[in-house]
Amino acid sequence: MTETLLTLDEVLSAVKGTDVFDRKHLAFTSVVTDSRSVKKQALFVPLVGQTQDGHDFIPQALKKGATAVFIAKDSLHDRPEFYEELKDKYENVCFISVKNTMTALQQAAACYVEHFPRLAKIGVTGSSGKTTTKEIAAAILAQKYKVVTNDGNFNSETGLPLSVFKIREEHEVGIFEMGMNRVGEMSEIASVLKPQYAIVTNIGTAHVGILGSREAIAEEKSHIFDYFTKESVAIIPEEDDFAQFLARKAKGEKIFFGENEPTSTVRFVADLGLDGTEFSIAGQKGHLSLPGMHNYRDMLAGIALAQAMGLSASEVIAGVSKVKSVFGRGEILRGTYTIIQDCYNANPDSMEKAISFVASLNDTKRRVLVLGDMLELGKDSRKAHSAIGTLAAKSGVNAVVFVGKEMKYAYNTANKHSVKCRFTYCEGNDEKAIKSCVQAIKKTARAGDIVLLKGSRGMEMERITAALEGKA
Repeated sequence: MTETLLTLDEVLSAVKGTDVFDRKHLAFTSVVTDSRSVKKQALFVPLVGQTQDGHDFIPQALKKGATAVFIAKDSLHDRPEFYEELKDKYENVCFISVKNTMTALQQAAACYVEHFPRLAKIGVTGSSGKTTTKEIAAAILAQKYKVVTNDGNFNSETGLPLSVFKIREEHEVGIFEMGMNRVGEMSEIASVLKPQYAIVTNIGTAHVGILGSREAIAEEKSHIFDYFTKESVAIIPEEDDFAQFLARKAKGEKIFFGENEPTSTVRFVADLGLDGTEFSIAGQKGHLSLPGMHNYRDMLAGIALAQAMGLSASEVIAGVSKVKSVFGRGEILRGTYTIIQDCYNANPDSMEKAISFVASLNDTKRRVLVLGDMLELGKDSRKAHSAIGTLAAKSGVNAVVFVGKEMKYAYNTANKHSVKCRFTYCEGNDEKAIKSCVQAIKKTARAGDIVLLKGSRGMEMERITAALEGKA
């Protein structure tokens, strides 16, 4: 499989496609959906969105060296001259027509995964903590196995299929984050990976505005078990109120994790604040550098998986010691201020965890919360933001800056509480709002003080870090 990831016959069979111009040859060594990321010998899969049609970018992909392209049959029918011109210009490119390019991407990826029957396939899902859990588990498993994983949170209906094309013969374990934001998406990506091990971090309220309820979220997440057999292993959060529901949905072995799980060999030793957590396994001490009990719980999930896969206490501890924070996920940035940059994503669960963590810090420094909008909450947005306002007001911090459109509900609720805390509201998330936010922070914070930045990815809260540190 060095010349091409899949042969023409394999692709045509998997995607139920047609070799449009009868080229009879296919060779590609990477798969992309963004024409800007195309490298030589790439398969380009144009996706059709609400505002853009990826087929428009096929010429750019071919110019950069793509050697194969999926084309939706509707596009081929509607634009025959467009494709005839490309046919004549790129004689060595294989054009494959399919009913739906997204579905074809998933089908081709599933076919590719089947080439690696010895690979231990692991899926990680949950409302929050997916990326952290995946990174911790990967660091631990790398002590014993050759591991491949997805980059960042490349975990969606497109991200997961693209990620599995990173698998190579030398890999023994593949651990992939699996996210969803609509009904049916988990089933689709589970059909690509068909995980034999699966971790569910929690059932929270991320995407509740789309799915409607936590019950619906739990049902959707449970489809990560669709391809389980009696040999499969489910890692389930013991303290979650949907734990038994998830256990009923999974065939095979069920392993529960959590701070109070009686069968666990992991023991909490000490909360080191911003310096992480100390723990022990079978009497051996270990250290997780990521701060907060929410990260400690994610570690417990990773350890439960590792122990199920045969790693020793010393291997687990060595792996955990190598875990580092990734962008926007609880990063501790020590500069003029001690900034906790937790701005990759936000929902009521992760927001509550972040605020509770800052509130728990036994530190003489001032503490400032900078809270940005939580997106994709739908009809529950006002209620959820108001609840965060109450939580922030009661957290005991010195100041809270609310940023965005929806955070006005949090600000209004916070002001109803009689506490010694400075509240500021900065409307929107444009540059004017960011500037106002920085000014509000500086009214309270001094050099060395603690500043939490927490908000959804769309809020781009990291701009505040740059402005505070003079790098804007």
